[in-house]
Amino acid sequence: MAIQPKILVTGAGGFIGSHLAEYSLECGYEVVAFVRYNSRNSWGWLESSKYKDELEIIAGDIRDYDSVRDAMEGCSSVFHLAALIGIPYSYVSPQAYIRTNIEGTYNVLQAAMGLNIEDIVITSTSETYGTAQYVPIDEKHPNVGQSPYSATKIAADQLALSYFRSFDLPIKIARPFNTFGPRQSARAVIPTIVTQILDGKKTLELGNTSPTRDLTYVKDTVTGFMEIAKSNELIGEITNIGMNQEISVFDLAHLIADIMGVQIALVANGQRVRPSKSEVERLRCDNAKILHMTNWKPQYDLRTGLEKTIEWIKANIKQYKSEIYNV
Repeated sequence: MAIQPKILVTGAGGFIGSHLAEYSLECGYEVVAFVRYNSRNSWGWLESSKYKDELEIIAGDIRDYDSVRDAMEGCSSVFHLAALIGIPYSYVSPQAYIRTNIEGTYNVLQAAMGLNIEDIVITSTSETYGTAQYVPIDEKHPNVGQSPYSATKIAADQLALSYFRSFDLPIKIARPFNTFGPRQSARAVIPTIVTQILDGKKTLELGNTSPTRDLTYVKDTVTGFMEIAKSNELIGEITNIGMNQEISVFDLAHLIADIMGVQIALVANGQRVRPSKSEVERLRCDNAKILHMTNWKPQYDLRTGLEKTIEWIKANIKQYKSEIYNV
C-alpha cells in the first residue's frame, strides 16, 4: 500500500533519521518524530533542524513497548530506524544491541499489528551480508553475522519477515549500504578522516584501510527509503540502497585529503582495528532491484557528496572531538 499522509520515524534524532524526517516533511507528509528520551529533553540532530517546529516530536525508548505504541497511534506508516549501530561498541555490550535492535524491532512490529499500520519500512544494513562472497551483492546474498551488531540486524530482519509471512504485516526492508553526509557520528570513517585533517594532523590514525565500501550520500539514502515505501511491489521484500561502486578506506582517505588540499600519511591504530574474523573486507551493492522497481535515481556522486560533507563538518567542527576515539 502506498505511503499515507501521517508517518512515524523512529530514531528521528539520529543521522539518517533526522534527514528522513525532514525529507518527509518536504514531501508533504505529517511527521511524528520518535526520539530517545533523556533528562536534557534533547532531540538530537532535530534540535538544530529548521523544521523542528513543524514536527510532532515524541521522546520515548524503542525498548519500551508502551512508548512505541503510543507514538505510533494515529499513524498509517512507519519508518523504523532506531538502533544501536556502532560496530566497535557491539563487542563491548552485545546485550545492549540485542535489546535495542531485536526487541526494539519486535515492539514496532507488535504495535503495528495491533494498530493496523498500513506500511512498515524496517531499516537493515549491508553489514548483514558480511564480506562479499560475490559482487555486486544482491538481495539473495547469504547473511553472515561477523559482529554482534550485524547478528542483531539479521535477527531483526528475519523477525520482521516472519511477521509478514505469519500475520501478513506489510513489511518492507530497506538495506542501505554505507551512508555518509552531514550529522554522521564521529566514530564513522569519513568524519574521522575529515576531523583529523581539520585538526592539523598530517598522519591520520585509522583502523584497517584495505576494506572496500559502497558509499551513498545521505540525501540519496533517504529518497531511497521513500521510494521503497511508495512501492506496493516491495511488500515482504528486502531492497538494497547503494551505488554499485566501491572504494577502499585507503583510497577514500586520500580522496578526502585531495579535496581538502593536503598531503597525508596513514597509520593503523590497534584500538580502531576490528578482530580479523569480524572485519567485513568487501562491500559493493547490486542496486538493480531499487532502480527497476522504484523511481529512485541517486543525485550525488562520491566526490560531490564528500565536498558537501566536508563543508558541513568545517562549519560544525565543535561538535566533534577528533583527539578521542569513540567506540
